[in-house]
Amino acid sequence: MGISGSGLTRTRWRAVAGSAARVVAQPANGHRVTTYDLGFGDGHVAERSLRYCRSFTATVEVVADLGRADVDRRTFMAATPFAAVAAVGPSRDWLLSTLDQDTPRTGPRVRLEDVTAVRNMFGEFQRMDVLQGGGSGRLILAEYMTQHVFPLLRRTYSESVRRALCEAAAEQTYLLGWMAYDNGEHGIAQRYLIQSLRLAEESGNSALGAHVLAGMADQTTLLGAPEEGRRLAQAGRAGLGKRTSPACLADLWALEARALAKLGDRSAAAHAVAQSEAAFERVRVDEEQEWAAFIDPAYLHGEHANTFRDLDRPQEAARHARTSIDHARKQGRARRGAMSQAALAASHLQRRDLEAAHAAGLRTLKLARQVRSSRCVEAVQDVRRRMEPFGSHRLVADFTERAHDLVAAA
Repeated sequence: MGISGSGLTRTRWRAVAGSAARVVAQPANGHRVTTYDLGFGDGHVAERSLRYCRSFTATVEVVADLGRADVDRRTFMAATPFAAVAAVGPSRDWLLSTLDQDTPRTGPRVRLEDVTAVRNMFGEFQRMDVLQGGGSGRLILAEYMTQHVFPLLRRTYSESVRRALCEAAAEQTYLLGWMAYDNGEHGIAQRYLIQSLRLAEESGNSALGAHVLAGMADQTTLLGAPEEGRRLAQAGRAGLGKRTSPACLADLWALEARALAKLGDRSAAAHAVAQSEAAFERVRVDEEQEWAAFIDPAYLHGEHANTFRDLDRPQEAARHARTSIDHARKQGRARRGAMSQAALAASHLQRRDLEAAHAAGLRTLKLARQVRSSRCVEAVQDVRRRMEPFGSHRLVADFTERAHDLVAAA
């Protein structure tokens, strides 16, 4: 069932998911001991972290257990599956729910200065992701969250600090999910994103929640479920509103366009691209939140290039790809540059220009080697697959040989 904004406001929808990460002991030193600590929770973290819990207490315990499992790199986390339909329920819950506050607080009172410190760390880790890829620094961020951020959620605070803290924790949890996604760990990424959405709900920041849904839409479309990706993007738009974060709105329209292109809806996809461009024209950078910094011409034109590539419209794909490449080069963003060079290579191949595609493919390969990103490796592999119709041509053989080490290492 699709999700739209019509007829749904003020509707209460109660999730039926069970409680998560039950606290089984609390020693005198105040450290909570959960089933995870006692060794009983491993097999259930993957399942529990797919749920959008009504209970904030349960949410804190689930996201803390997920972070610890990620840091520990336990065997079950490595094989954590992605479930496309699991994202639909949380998106609906975020859009419709009014959630209860049910958590008794203990420990030293959290100050606004503590939240500011968390926000400062977010900026540093976001820059690391943008410039070096999701495979760089994610486990350090997971450790920081587990040791310093999630424990703050269990302490006492004023209402204003509570909202600010939940917002900061949601931002960081989203970033963990995004970095895992970029590194090809999709099951873990999905679970972080769902818990980030719940924390964003707690913060009252609708733009942040819509931003999380954009990430979920991106991942779901990439993994072969564009209809669900489209619904997630639509849910984000319905909850965002027209006057809140034009950058986020531009992103949601861009991701809906990607999904529609995969579905083969040519006119709707082109319309969504136009809506994305119109929304971005309204962006005022100084009025946007820090997490929206990456939603810029390098990113959006790169996404539009992929949309037109999938629509088999190579001229538009090449135009958007070149604009993205130019902006990414000026910013030193190798990951975005690599993916847009791959889109440019694809547009050349759609026009049967193997020589130009080979040159763009080599630039893709060079940039992909500068970052730790499975998406960049997949971009290289996509160029190689698209070259296959040219058979044993020397340029195909050359690109395949040059790409071998990168693909094999991945």
